[in-house]
Amino acid sequence: MKNGQENISIFQRPLWVSIFALTAAVVWGWAYPLIKLGFKELQITPDMTGSKMLFAGIRFCISGVIILAMARQAHRPFEVRSRKGWWYILLFSLFNTTLHYLFFYIGLSHAEGSRSAILNSLSVFSVVILACIFFKSDKMTINKIIGCILGFSGIMALNIGGKDSGQFTLLGDGFIILNALCGATASLMTRGLSRRIDVFVGTGYSLAIGGALLILPGVMIGGMIPNVNMLGIIYLILLIGISTTGFGLYNKLLSCNPVGKVAIYNSLIPVVGAVTSCLCLGETFYWKYVVAGTLASLGIYIINKGKK
Repeated sequence: MKNGQENISIFQRPLWVSIFALTAAVVWGWAYPLIKLGFKELQITPDMTGSKMLFAGIRFCISGVIILAMARQAHRPFEVRSRKGWWYILLFSLFNTTLHYLFFYIGLSHAEGSRSAILNSLSVFSVVILACIFFKSDKMTINKIIGCILGFSGIMALNIGGKDSGQFTLLGDGFIILNALCGATASLMTRGLSRRIDVFVGTGYSLAIGGALLILPGVMIGGMIPNVNMLGIIYLILLIGISTTGFGLYNKLLSCNPVGKVAIYNSLIPVVGAVTSCLCLGETFYWKYVVAGTLASLGIYIINKGKK
């Protein structure tokens, strides 16, 4: 038994799966206030779509190059295992990076960071449901059903109350929902990516290619960084570090564990994102955020409680 445990990858050992997945979730949660702080410092306003695409593209392209350089240094294989593999990598790049973060950056600039963080938990519950449909290793259980109902109830709770406490907007909440669905799709596609190329290399390619696909159209529609300064660059560097760490750990975990088992830890992202946004941005923390966050967290706990 001991020898069998020793032969298991560190990315499959329950304790390390939890540690790595929680690490990815916590660093991703910090992205909400850092993006808004970066926009403010670099003077990128909500109507500057091209500039937001450029900012996001630079972040992910550099992150992808860093991951590829680390993979090369570690002598990981770069070959694509099938002729159609590059088409899959391109499609994965679109969902994992380009569309995912195009919707995210636009949505976040039109909504409060704390509200967006909780709303984005939709991706967690979507992955749990879709994984049970597409993968035999993910089985639907009563715990998952109850957990998902609670999670979706938490999302609905965000729209309780008057206009002064925040209500649904297409450019804000609508784009955050589209971002969440793209993220869920990318999570499901990660296992297919690992069958076509080394997952670290594939992650690097997806970020670099997806980032480039944000930069080019961003520049073409007039995107620019209005006020380049040291603090703004520091925020960008921190976001690059978040992408490198988060995607590197998360995609590796998804490639060798049941999707639902890993994705469920992302429920911590809304909690971290909401708290850090309120603390760092001075946003008002409405009571319904507590209700929504509690329901979402309870849903996650129940889903996890049913895992062996």
